[in-house]
Amino acid sequence: MRASRFFISTLKEAPSDAEIVSHQLMMRAGMIKRLGSGIYTYMPMGLKVIRKVEAIVREEMNKAGAIELLMPLVQPAELWQETGRWDKMGPELLRVKDRHGRDFAIQPTSEEVITDVVRSEIKSYRQIPLNFYHIQTKFRDERRPRFGLMRGREFTMKDAYSFDRDVAGMQKSYKIMFDAYTQIFTRFGLKFRAVAADNGAIGGTGSHEFHVIASTGEDALVYCPTSDYAANMEAAEAVASGTRAAAGAALTKTSTPKAAKCEDVAKLLGIDLKQTLKTIALTAEEDDGSKKYFMLLLRGDHELNEIKASKVPGLAKNRFSTEAEILEVYGCKPGYLGPIGTKAPVTVVADRTVALMSDFVTGANEVDFHYTGANWGRDMAEPAIVADLRNVVEGDASPDGKGVLAIERGIEVGHVFQLGTAYSESMQATFLDENQKPAPLQMGCYGIGITRILGAAIEQNFDDKGIIWPTSLAPFQLVLCPMGMDRSELVKAETEKLYNEALAAGIDVILDDRGQRPGAMFADWELIGVPHRVVIGERGLKEGNLEYQGRRDTEATAVPVAEALAFIKGKLAQ
Repeated sequence: MRASRFFISTLKEAPSDAEIVSHQLMMRAGMIKRLGSGIYTYMPMGLKVIRKVEAIVREEMNKAGAIELLMPLVQPAELWQETGRWDKMGPELLRVKDRHGRDFAIQPTSEEVITDVVRSEIKSYRQIPLNFYHIQTKFRDERRPRFGLMRGREFTMKDAYSFDRDVAGMQKSYKIMFDAYTQIFTRFGLKFRAVAADNGAIGGTGSHEFHVIASTGEDALVYCPTSDYAANMEAAEAVASGTRAAAGAALTKTSTPKAAKCEDVAKLLGIDLKQTLKTIALTAEEDDGSKKYFMLLLRGDHELNEIKASKVPGLAKNRFSTEAEILEVYGCKPGYLGPIGTKAPVTVVADRTVALMSDFVTGANEVDFHYTGANWGRDMAEPAIVADLRNVVEGDASPDGKGVLAIERGIEVGHVFQLGTAYSESMQATFLDENQKPAPLQMGCYGIGITRILGAAIEQNFDDKGIIWPTSLAPFQLVLCPMGMDRSELVKAETEKLYNEALAAGIDVILDDRGQRPGAMFADWELIGVPHRVVIGERGLKEGNLEYQGRRDTEATAVPVAEALAFIKGKLAQ
């Protein structure tokens, strides 16, 4: 490709609405253009990267035995109503009507459609296992689209769906896809981590997220450096070890004026924050309109994990209690709540760490007062429920008992799910087993955010000059920058020769023949992030050399003209 025949549109400054590095650099490099909120046109430079991502994904999916098809963007509401997701998905599911008034969804994912396809095609156990995938546009009506391609409304995604006869088969298919994803992200040239995750709105029995490691990542990833344990913050298990010490202090109602937070109480009393209890009042409403009240207790220095809390029996549908409900149940405004002496019945749910505490400080259900020296069993009933309620922190024991936990930031770019029969049962997708008896298909679901990969890769690979693409994802692997090509026959001849040799060798090369000054030319390609650059100048050629510089290199390297192609091939192979 010659730069004069390609579309290059770089900017010195990012638009004011570009919030994070990847968004800023993609806009400046002319890779995307904003059309509307969370909706972008992929410009030629950005589309080349997308096609590189897609090619790697296709190769590895095909190698893993998945079969490509293409499902429609617009899907009939009836399918989504069969699974209950028409209502469950909420406003993120964009709904439209056709001219006849029939309801359709603009797909955010395709579980319903693929299940409909398979239930009409698969009749016998002899036809499975089976895995279909497609790469298709998706739309999710994000409440607040932001960060460019990282949280847009329209995006491209690869989603795959496996179908098996039993759980063992599903788990085998899941492992095949997990390994394929590992290979995909390895080929991308990105530092990544696979972590155990919560299934969320997709449903099912188990899942893993694939995250690109980046300090700007939205997600906290928990892992043990000395073992294979890894999970996202939502799913990471917080272990409590040891036994509860015997009571050593008397229960005392203590004045704590204007100390409504655990931090304020600890400072006022001159104690460690770890001696305090944090109380969270929740209300669970039943289908008949009745209410049940729950008191969640955490150690003062810990934070509630709402996903874990929602899995406590009775709390699948919960909300924070209103101030009126808190006054009714506790007889006190928030900030001084505790498990001793509530006005109305309340279910006490203690975090594992809290259940092992003694001589702790808790609210007295009276403004400006707390109890000190509080103990389970002696001063209040044992908790009705003990559960893992909190986010883990650095240094917690690893659940596998093989070390302590560390935390790093990541950007989710892939997710694999063991769906089981969550969709096949609701949509009656069955097959006949060896005994000619119908059984529901066991499903797996596997997604990769194709366009999100671009943002994640940049968040991990950039400097003050611009993007630094891994060679496998770069819009061009190599750029040739001739100095005065229009004025020097020697430069022109050697440039054309190397350009044609690179093309013949299968290298994705671009020749910058725009006639720009060196500084402007170099700035463009450093911003765009092409990983390998060769400068051809008359002075160097007279000495028999070209200049090579990798995007991360601080200095150029002189390379003999006769060895240039072999040298470049060696760099690309690295």
